[in-house]
Amino acid sequence: MTGIVRHQGHKLIAINGMPDHVHAFIGVNPKQAIAELVQYFKMDSSKWINEKRLTPSRFEWQTGYGAFSYSHSQIGTVVNYIENQEQHHQKQSVHDEYIAFLQKFDVPYDERYVFAPIQGEDV
Repeated sequence: MTGIVRHQGHKLIAINGMPDHVHAFIGVNPKQAIAELVQYFKMDSSKWINEKRLTPSRFEWQTGYGAFSYSHSQIGTVVNYIENQEQHHQKQSVHDEYIAFLQKFDVPYDERYVFAPIQGEDV
């Protein structure tokens, strides 16, 4: 995934994931729209995962994504947050986390279009 981001002309600062999602902190080159970067990120990583047969069935990313902007002074905080995903999600589900991000960044949303919580999510 680092190679995909670099190939698109951006800088991957931090990446970490859980079985159901990934957080990638990227220094974005303004020459490419974030939507286009995400398209390549998903397309190329899906192709690689499937070619390497890293999952028992065909791998596909969910539809949609969230992109949030942080200032240079927040790099350390965001990197720490991404590096500690496993601990963080013991306290908060990915669904609740996403809603919290939308609210924190004052993004209007319709609950009908926010992904459903994953079955069995206890947090």
